[in-house]
Amino acid sequence: MCLLLGAAGVGKTLLVKRLQKLSARDCKGDLGEPPPTRPTVGTNLTDIVAQRKITIRELGGCMGPIWSSYCGNCHSLLFMMDASNPTQLSASCVQLLGLLSSEQLAEASVLILFNKIDLPCYMTVEEIKSLIRLPDIIACAKQNITTVEISAREGTGLAKVLQWLQDEPSSR
Repeated sequence: MCLLLGAAGVGKTLLVKRLQKLSARDCKGDLGEPPPTRPTVGTNLTDIVAQRKITIRELGGCMGPIWSSYCGNCHSLLFMMDASNPTQLSASCVQLLGLLSSEQLAEASVLILFNKIDLPCYMTVEEIKSLIRLPDIIACAKQNITTVEISAREGTGLAKVLQWLQDEPSSR
């Protein structure tokens, strides 16, 4: 089980839809226009099938206070942040710290996704790392943490996410 978490409006649902399309056997790399999405109320379970089946449990951003109750049996965590919203990054960092301190996620692999790099106002990875003190977070965390810049809308970086999903959890 892979958890997909992040604040409301960061692009989690679009990411899942794009990963599904990217992993489809008949997809030749062109993802086409972004599909319509609605805010997730509650939870969505989605299977991604490429080299093997991966179940992603996406939790709505408004469920932040109870995310920890879904961490059991979780082998990997996708945590999405909006790289174009510095104000939200601080709040997301607090949520991430809470998740990383959870005993249930002590053995989980973590992929932090900096989404919306297609927007003109996005922050670079270096700026984000500095703002949220990511090197300090990584140094203190029990988990193996990886970061990727993506655009769920344009498809940038999604192949890296799919590869991480295929490789990382299976190494346990």
